[in-house]
Amino acid sequence: MNTLKKLFLHAPNVHVGGGLNLLQAFYEAAESSIDFEHVDIRAQAILKPGRAERHWVRPTLFSRLAAELRLRNRVKEGDLVLCFHGLVPFFPSKGKVTVFLQNRILLSSDSLKSYSLKTRVRLWGERFMLKSFAWRIDKFVVQTPSMAEQVRGFLGEKIPVVVCPFVLADVDQAETSTKKIYDFVYVASAEPHKNHQRLLAAWCLLAEQGLRPSLALTVPLETSLSVQIEDLKRTWNLNVSNLGRLSASEVCALYEQSGALIYPSITESLGLPLIEANSRQLPIIAAELDYVRDIVEPVQTFDPASRTSIARAVRRHLGSNEPTQVIHGPEVFLREVLR
Repeated sequence: MNTLKKLFLHAPNVHVGGGLNLLQAFYEAAESSIDFEHVDIRAQAILKPGRAERHWVRPTLFSRLAAELRLRNRVKEGDLVLCFHGLVPFFPSKGKVTVFLQNRILLSSDSLKSYSLKTRVRLWGERFMLKSFAWRIDKFVVQTPSMAEQVRGFLGEKIPVVVCPFVLADVDQAETSTKKIYDFVYVASAEPHKNHQRLLAAWCLLAEQGLRPSLALTVPLETSLSVQIEDLKRTWNLNVSNLGRLSASEVCALYEQSGALIYPSITESLGLPLIEANSRQLPIIAAELDYVRDIVEPVQTFDPASRTSIARAVRRHLGSNEPTQVIHGPEVFLREVLR
């Protein structure tokens, strides 16, 4: 049957960050087309009411399983299920299933040791589900060519995958007259793959070299990373301001107050702050990784695994290049050995 009967939006666990921003954008465009929806109860204050039958999903195993069962029982032949949370349905579906895949971590066998045990177990399970049930999916939608390549590498060359990036339609432009308060800004939450640890290590290295550029962060204040940031500020006298979790309008204002975006994240499906900064013509200093080159042209790049590389990229952008090492002859080496 080719005629679409109903559109089911399945989006449990989408409640924060770029995923929630994209869900809001999609919902504003598609609200009149959606017939049934599962949405995370933690997004209750954000998502406006719509015409669709709505079921709130709590962040518990029982609530998630109940939503999966409800989805299996309600979807009929000819219906379309959009899994906005990036996971395949646990139960087979009678309708067509499209998965909007945003999490590169699920497409890799890399170590998860930097995550908590609870998170590691969840990610292992999600990777297993993706590998085991991908054959049930009619189409995967991703946002960049490198993400599509990674999907095929993980799930097989014949997997149906489409590249279709989208963001909020009304991205504000920068007000160039706004006073710059921060040299650099990094808009990111506290997950390990956001790579704050090496960014902060680079800032400590710069302080050791006598440079203290100002940096604005948006790490939630209730996290252990926030405490670590304050400890490093005191120890190294860093010029770092952690502003905590910000609203979309506050993030826009922060871009306008910043001289450049620094982006050390190890993995992203899109990297929304890169697009936001680029739309404001903000210089971008970012990891030399495929997801960055998919969408922007940074002014400086670095190895995200090296604090030295990050620090050197910052120095280059500030016009304060580190002197290169003087290479000596063997006579000088001999004098050093004998000294």
